[in-house]
Amino acid sequence: IIVTTEYVRDELVLPVIPLSLERFLILPCGIDTQEFEKSNIEGIFAKYDLPETYVICPGALTLAKGPQNVVEASKEYADLAETIFIGGGDLQEELTQKLGSRGRFLGFVSSEDKAKLINAATLLIAAPEKLEHFGIIYVEALAGGTPVVAYEGGGVGSIVNPETGLLTSRDAQTLGQSTRALLENPPQRAAMAEEGRKRAVALFSQEMLGEVLEKWLLGKIT
Repeated sequence: IIVTTEYVRDELVLPVIPLSLERFLILPCGIDTQEFEKSNIEGIFAKYDLPETYVICPGALTLAKGPQNVVEASKEYADLAETIFIGGGDLQEELTQKLGSRGRFLGFVSSEDKAKLINAATLLIAAPEKLEHFGIIYVEALAGGTPVVAYEGGGVGSIVNPETGLLTSRDAQTLGQSTRALLENPPQRAAMAEEGRKRAVALFSQEMLGEVLEKWLLGKIT
């Protein structure tokens, strides 16, 4: 059985289907580490009139994805950085009013622009209400050299470690305070960016994961 994280295996599958651990292959989702790379930002600041420092929040504007939590968290650091939301959804009008001058909603953007916006960001922030199985945006951020601040729980802990970001208790104020702490600490951000890139290339590149899957299917690894 192929699962993306130990969380999926241990918390979602094994309680229902008790199998031996050797029956599982933990194979995370992979990304293009050339698309998500810190130098891939050409033209993005001018296109969206971006400030030099900003926090990016990608994802659908639905309650489950938690943009309302990020809007609340932004109160803790808005004097240091604007929050840029990408993605659309039913909550956009309501959240635009609540966010006010603390940030902007760009709506849907192209895949190319999404990558550049994440690469160019100072931090990536996320606060989903549900416990996510994986969370591809965290991998994209690490590859792009963008440290992560997010709610703990679910599969995110298999992606973001203390060297690459901050995982907080699941409340907006703590999330915002942790974001502020990183915004105020450029050396820590720089170290996290470097480690995040290394981690993404080593663990989440499409090419490497494709080779792992091929070997597993051929019975060359167990």
